[in-house]
Amino acid sequence: MATTHTVHTITYTSTIWQYVLLAIRVYLGLTIAAHGYGKFFKGGKIAGTAGWMESIGMRPGKINAFMAATTEIGAGALLVLGLLTPLACAAVISLMVVAIVTVHGRNGFFIFNQGQGIEYCLTLAVFALIPSAFTRLDKYSVDFHISKLHWFNRPSHAVAATLVVGLGGALLQLIACFRPNRAAK
Repeated sequence: MATTHTVHTITYTSTIWQYVLLAIRVYLGLTIAAHGYGKFFKGGKIAGTAGWMESIGMRPGKINAFMAATTEIGAGALLVLGLLTPLACAAVISLMVVAIVTVHGRNGFFIFNQGQGIEYCLTLAVFALIPSAFTRLDKYSVDFHISKLHWFNRPSHAVAATLVVGLGGALLQLIACFRPNRAAK
């Protein structure tokens, strides 16, 4: 005798899905904002971050430190609010790609490798695609409530635009500022 099972599906508009989107967006936003806060107010502050930026080849260090900290806090705040979400997600992707190229890429995949690998940065970059893809459906975001200004009608368009802006921003910053010390390698 065969048995049948009813499968419950979660639609994009269900309450559970809305809480998942909110949790991902807020976690990602708070995480990236905490990094910016640390650059401004912890340890060596902007001056210390500027020295570190110079040491990894991001020149001029002070401008790059200020830009990174400001971008991290700004993108984090926008993600928490769900405002201009595709742009905030693009900023996170850009920041993480620059971190991978300048610091973590040569250390392999795992974060526990000496010098820390790309695992953490790559995870944040990939997770940044989720809020971008579902901006139009995220009922707990400011973007959703500005319904006349939906960024994209299709998630694939939002993800493509986020990737183009994020990867393009990283590429432009690396071309303009990355001058690694060849002797250090």
